[in-house]
Amino acid sequence: MIKIAVLGYGTVGSGVVEVVARNAKLLRERAGEEIYIKYILDLRDFPGDPYEDRVIHDFGTILNDPEISILCEVMGGVGAAYQFTKQALEAGKSVCTSNKELVAKHGAEFLAIAKRMRCNYMFEASVAGGIPIIRTINSALAADRVEAVTGILNGTTNFILTKMEKEGADYGEVLRQAQELGYAERNPEADVEGLDAGRKIAILADMLTGKNVAPDRVMTEGITKISTADFAYARAAGMTIKLLARCRVFEDGSVSAMVAPFMLPVEHPLGRVDDVFNGVQVTCSMLGDAMFGGQGAGKLPTASAVAADVMDCAMHPGRTVMHGWSSEEADVVDTSQTENRFFVRAKASGRKCLEESFAGCSFLPEQGGDELGLFVPAMRESDFFAKCAALGDVVLNRIRLA
Repeated sequence: MIKIAVLGYGTVGSGVVEVVARNAKLLRERAGEEIYIKYILDLRDFPGDPYEDRVIHDFGTILNDPEISILCEVMGGVGAAYQFTKQALEAGKSVCTSNKELVAKHGAEFLAIAKRMRCNYMFEASVAGGIPIIRTINSALAADRVEAVTGILNGTTNFILTKMEKEGADYGEVLRQAQELGYAERNPEADVEGLDAGRKIAILADMLTGKNVAPDRVMTEGITKISTADFAYARAAGMTIKLLARCRVFEDGSVSAMVAPFMLPVEHPLGRVDDVFNGVQVTCSMLGDAMFGGQGAGKLPTASAVAADVMDCAMHPGRTVMHGWSSEEADVVDTSQTENRFFVRAKASGRKCLEESFAGCSFLPEQGGDELGLFVPAMRESDFFAKCAALGDVVLNRIRLA
């Protein structure tokens, strides 16, 4: 019997308990032993809960129990979760987590400890929920060179953008709906400003480079400036708008990483990913492009990914499965020095200035009112933004083109 502990009995924690219980027979067949949840750590009591007898409040009980070999850290945050994870790994206990913030900030440290102690630090659920993108890069594509990853990694913003496109609703209205449905927090900043997706793409960039890409080195831009007018122009051009997280590794080992709204063709694989779903496109030197999609959040999809990591640990005792990355800082390219094409929405009165500033631009069909839309040729981002600044209030919005 493999005995485990769950740290945190919130949405994901209760989901892990449910997955392990409902799939008990399947897990036993595949792991070769029964997987039994011995402890559930939480500050609260849960009277009447089927597992109330397993709820404890002292982490020391788990740490000092030699029967516990695997912990599921689904507490969130970087305070107690950091301390508990480090102590568990140093005791030779494997840790499986959904905590993207902790992985992004301390993954290199934890993976080094796991390797030294011949246990595992697993984090499949930290990126794209139930989509097995971490395991794919770590194992299935281990013989190939992953050159780039582009993905829709935040279900909340994808839900908002989908509603704006399909229903013509404005940003504020859809945000309130997302909050009512539980897709967005009361303070939605981490989602709508791209911070959540930034942490996730930082983790993937870590894996691609083998070095540390700190989340604050990822250029992030949110969706708060996207309007129904932008979608009208996108529709006229046969395109849609998605918040994309992108990282690319160059031949010299440097990496670019960013999160921003992009306008892309509706027939693009990521252009068809709607609502709260996530999608990830991986580009490899041998395989070419591969597309992965599914539920990127939610109780059971995320819990399923945590449980899969538990299975990996159970089937490989004494062996470190994950390939780590070093604490050495990666060479992160300044995105302002990279080239991109842009869509620009501007005041119609500034057409002549726009034509002079963006030579070779192409105007889109008019959508009524006193505005116009145009695509500008590829140019260095710093040059583009300098031109926009010089145009002043003529430019109403700009979105990168994928």
